[in-house]
Amino acid sequence: MTRKNYVFTSESVSEGHPDKVCDRISDAVLDALLTEEANARVACETFATTNRVVVGGEVGLSDPDRLSAFMDRVDSIVRDCVKDIGYEQKKFHWETLKVHNYLHRQSAHIAQGVDRDGAGDQGIMFGYACRETPELMPAPIQYSHAILRRLAEVRKSGQEPTLRPDAKSQISLRYEDGQPVEVTSIVLSTQHELKKQTSGDIRAIVEPYIREILPKAWITDKTEWWVNPTGTFVIGGPDGDAGLTGRKIIVDTYGGAAPHGGGAFSGKDPTKVDRSAAYAARYLAKNVVAAGLADRCSLQVSYAIGVAKPLSIYVDTYGTGQVEDAAIERAVSECMDLTPRGIREHLSLNRPIYQRTAAYGHFGRAPDADGGFSWERTDLVEALKKAVR
Repeated sequence: MTRKNYVFTSESVSEGHPDKVCDRISDAVLDALLTEEANARVACETFATTNRVVVGGEVGLSDPDRLSAFMDRVDSIVRDCVKDIGYEQKKFHWETLKVHNYLHRQSAHIAQGVDRDGAGDQGIMFGYACRETPELMPAPIQYSHAILRRLAEVRKSGQEPTLRPDAKSQISLRYEDGQPVEVTSIVLSTQHELKKQTSGDIRAIVEPYIREILPKAWITDKTEWWVNPTGTFVIGGPDGDAGLTGRKIIVDTYGGAAPHGGGAFSGKDPTKVDRSAAYAARYLAKNVVAAGLADRCSLQVSYAIGVAKPLSIYVDTYGTGQVEDAAIERAVSECMDLTPRGIREHLSLNRPIYQRTAAYGHFGRAPDADGGFSWERTDLVEALKKAVR
């Protein structure tokens, strides 16, 4: 039986966190290549440390000359990302950092399976949705993201000029009868400009924005606040700690409230089912919940490299389903083509829409007019309802 009363915690990290800097750069490379060619193949990894960024991996365009010309643009792509995030500190500055580009052509042995519309790799992918928030996301991760997005807004607008890009948040929520009712603790660590600023000074800056984001009734006299608990946090970003693409997979998804297949997203084109099938699984799980078929839904799909059809589809509604889980499994396979090509076409994934996903979560975001976050649509509701009748 599922527990009804408990405390659950999720964390988020800002766009200036070292790992997120790397995710952003990898996805910027992906978007640039997809702008050149909708069927570009990309598996880009980034490493960042003190005043240095290393970009590597496999990429492919149908025209080798265009790919060669693209390689000359990588340096400016990296610098533009770092500049937009806001790094202009002495040991990590967009103008003075060194960029090393080790991108090369995609392996022909991988391409041969993908070119036949097969999956770009084997693996398992999960999607999840629940009724804890209007976005049908788990509340701890959704609010952790929202706090950092708000702080980034006021930092970039100049409203809070002493805040700097690197930050982390963490929210612990007490659940009663399966629903969040109280924040038991708030953890916020943010890089700042002035060494003389104390933890108390930083709390005075960030607390109004945190209260703005969280439901008022959830913050009580018992709520513990831990703001910059170690004290001074001036040295941040890749100068303070090295960063690497794909190291924040739980932050990217459901904050630990649901299973994760293990594959990272950033820097991968949508032939890679690590990314596209995880998006499809979220899309289906969200539509199942939006259709009223369950209050919670976890959906797993699995693939083999070079094989188009998913090997398995598994649904778990944790006892909240209005119909049998097996009926939902049959319905989702009827309502959506879950081959890699089918997913890309249904969700219009062959577009340069990925750089915006690199921070503050890939899920629980509003669909964009240009097709970004298409997997957050709930346009499959009626089809699912009809399929389970």
